[in-house]
Amino acid sequence: MLLWLTLALSGLSVLLLLAAGWYAARDRLIDDVLLGASAVLVVGLVVQLVRGLTVMGAITDASERATFVAYLVTLPFVPVATAFLAIKEKSRWSMGALAVGAFGVFVMVVRIQQIWELHV
Repeated sequence: MLLWLTLALSGLSVLLLLAAGWYAARDRLIDDVLLGASAVLVVGLVVQLVRGLTVMGAITDASERATFVAYLVTLPFVPVATAFLAIKEKSRWSMGALAVGAFGVFVMVVRIQQIWELHV
């Protein structure tokens, strides 16, 4: 995997987490800034998905490869789903859901990098 992409995605997900937390504390709804950050995050996750699927053969352990692929395939849907939820739900909790989704993306991106570094 590309370390710089992992660092960029984890940094962007932390920024999205902090921004969504700030919006939740201020009782603000989702706006173009958070939607744009979510969209950039999704594009980066799709790039990581394509890259990961092309090099997944280097992981020899079948269970680790299955986890690796499951994380890669699932990750792009997390920011999309939480952003959609934040658009539809008009309360403070929508920003909480976006923050939790961003935290989940951070954890899974870091875990993908760990799996990659263990087997390559």
